[in-house]
Amino acid sequence: MSPTYLDSEFLLTEKVSYYLHEPKRGDVVVFKPPVSEDEYIKRIIALPGDTVSIINGKFYINGTLLKESYLGPDVYASGSTYLEEGTQKTIPEGNYLMVGDNREHSSDSRSWGPVTKGVIAGRAWIIYWPPKKAGVVKPVAY
Repeated sequence: MSPTYLDSEFLLTEKVSYYLHEPKRGDVVVFKPPVSEDEYIKRIIALPGDTVSIINGKFYINGTLLKESYLGPDVYASGSTYLEEGTQKTIPEGNYLMVGDNREHSSDSRSWGPVTKGVIAGRAWIIYWPPKKAGVVKPVAY
């Protein structure tokens, strides 16, 4: 999830809120992807029923450019097996599109498709290591 979170940082996940409400766009979540037994940490960018496309390296949700202030302006999101550049997909009910912030080197939903809420272990909540970066994970607003 570089540059937002680095390999040397440790986070706590909060596991209660998704029993009370659905995951939100922009949430950083820990989940088990369909391609690995390991847990991944990625950002939810598309919700059930959303249409998503990649045009000129940028995500469009329901036809609107996704403004990602947490990324630099030169970040390019290439298409992949599931979501190819210039195509549009509709996210099925109960599914979420997960994408890493390190777009050039991220194994994410662009390759293996959306994931169900059932595989989400929790939402990134608190950074506790290193101490100088400790604090609550800040939500993003789109």
